[in-house]
Parts: sequence; C-alpha cells; structure tokens
Amino acid sequence: MDDLRDLSDHRNGEPADETELAIDGALRPTSLAEFVGQQKVRGQLQLLLDAARIQQRSPDHILLSGPPGLGKTTLAMIVAHESGRPLRLSSGPAIQHAGDLAALLSSLTPGEVLFIDEVHRMARAAEEMLYLAMEDFRIDIMVGKGAGATSIPLDLAPFTLVGATTRSGLLPNPLRDRFGFTAHLEYYDPAELEQVIERSAVMLGVTLPSAARGEIARRSRGTPRIANRLLRRVRDYVIVHGGAEGEADIATVGAALDLYDVDAIGLDRLDRSVLEALVRRFRGGPVGLNTLAVTVGEESETIESVVEPYLVRIGFMGRTPRGRIATPEAYAHLRIPHAEDALRLDDL
Repeated sequence: MDDLRDLSDHRNGEPADETELAIDGALRPTSLAEFVGQQKVRGQLQLLLDAARIQQRSPDHILLSGPPGLGKTTLAMIVAHESGRPLRLSSGPAIQHAGDLAALLSSLTPGEVLFIDEVHRMARAAEEMLYLAMEDFRIDIMVGKGAGATSIPLDLAPFTLVGATTRSGLLPNPLRDRFGFTAHLEYYDPAELEQVIERSAVMLGVTLPSAARGEIARRSRGTPRIANRLLRRVRDYVIVHGGAEGEADIATVGAALDLYDVDAIGLDRLDRSVLEALVRRFRGGPVGLNTLAVTVGEESETIESVVEPYLVRIGFMGRTPRGRIATPEAYAHLRIPHAEDALRLDDL
C-alpha cells in the first residue's frame, strides 16, 4: 500500500496513516450503482443478487476473470455487501494442500462469501476437494493412510464462492462448470476511466479539470487500478510543488507522470525496455520470450503477464510460433526507423 499523506496533514507536519487507510477503503465502490464501467457484468450480477435476495438464499458461485486491476476484488466485496453477508478473503497460492482448504471451508459461517483470488493457482488436491464443497456443501476428510484409510464426510454451511482469475484457461473444466455465473471483465475506455479518476480525486483532495483527467486516463492502460495509482503520484507532485488548493492542471499532470517515466500512451520504463530490446537488439524479432526476458533483466513471467498483454493489445507487439515480433507502430512510437530502413542505414 502506498505510503501517502493527506494534504492538510502534510502541511501540518502530522502523519495521516489512518486517514490514508480510510481513503483506500473509500476509493473502492461499495455497491453496483457506484461501480463505474463493466455495464453488462453489473447488470448480470444485479439480477443474480436480486434473485437470491427474493428467494432468501445464498447467491450462486461466481467466477470473475480478466486482466489485473479491473475490479474483481471490489466486485467480490460488493457481492458480500449487497447480500448482507460477511466476506472471507483468501488466495490460490495460499491453498497448497487439501487440509488448508478444509480448514478454511469448515470455519465458514452460514451464507458467508468466500473470495479466492488467483483461484487457478490452487493445488490440484484442493481443487478436487472444492468440487464437492461447491456442489453439495460437503467435503470428505481422509483419516489414516494406505489400506486403513477412512473417509469421513463433513457437512459445510452454505456459502458463496467468488473466484477471481487472470488466466481462466488454466482452470480445469470440472471447477469452471461448478460456478453458476461466469463474467469476463473488459478493459475500460478513457471516458469510463475519467469517471473513476473524478471520483477518486475528490477522495484524495485533488482538483482536476477535464483535460487533466483525460490525460491521466490516456496513460492508465484501460485499468482503474493504474488510474488511481497515477492519480496518487499526481497528488504527491502537487503536495511537493505547492499546488494551490491541491489543483493539478494538464501541465502538472504531464510533469508528474513524465517524472515517473509514464509516457503519453501509458508505457513505462519496462515496457520501453522490452520494445527497444526487441527492435534494436533483435531487429524486430522474432525472438523467444525467455531470451527477451534475459536481455532486459526481468523474469519471463513478468514479461508475459505484465508487459506483453498491453503491448499486444495496442498493436506494438505480435506473438508468432517463432517468437515475439515488433510491429511498425512500435518503431514509430520509439522513433526508430523500421527494420528494413535500419538495415539500409547500416549499409551506409
């Protein structure tokens, strides 16, 4: 969590940790009506929650898929809030044994909402236990080993599982089929991000004209989490450079984000390093993912999950059977002659 200070407390020289914690919570919408974007998913979720409320039952299990930062965790919190149920948070990497899942499920209260982030990263044994739990609200506990092992059934309180995944293709079909509702979250368009930024700016005490909100939105890669993070950096810049009443015009926004190496379309240092390596070192490719990762000094998983999706989405990188390639648009953005032109220049 960012270590920030409120404008008023900063000027008084007093820490604002509690204030910042409150703001962090306030930045998350607490109802579907407050949630910006994902209109189709919101409508589907609203129907599911309303039907469960009318029938006085727990909502069906929900699977939320999509890239990081689009609001999967926030939607899980909203499901619990609008259902009037408590929320339990966990994550796939933390559930590495069937016993871990058994302990978690057996401690749930009736109607509780269980949110498992990165559900595709659960251990296979835990996944298999979850099948029965989701369908029949029951698990089988194995006692003993070998020929003397005994299965003891354990009934569970009815619960709603909200699973979140950035890679739904890695979920086994038996697990995916047990979710009553599956939603895929899409990237936000700039107009939607401006609404997110406008709301967050009020919470953070920053005054932003329309042009400044648009500039942050353009650099946010279609992701609300990034938009809020960039807005915080703009607020820091205003605090340090003494902006009047926390006001940040488009020039201030540009200066702040340029300082943090976020360019006009949202590329950061790592994005540009990958593109420049692909263009300069490998003449536009094709090049393997591992080779590219070693060249820029990052893990291949980071390149594949963090950098590559955005570069592919904006048309700067292509994925082929032989490896990654740079497109003419990438050359143009970096202001580097296209590969064929560069080869001719080398011969001069």
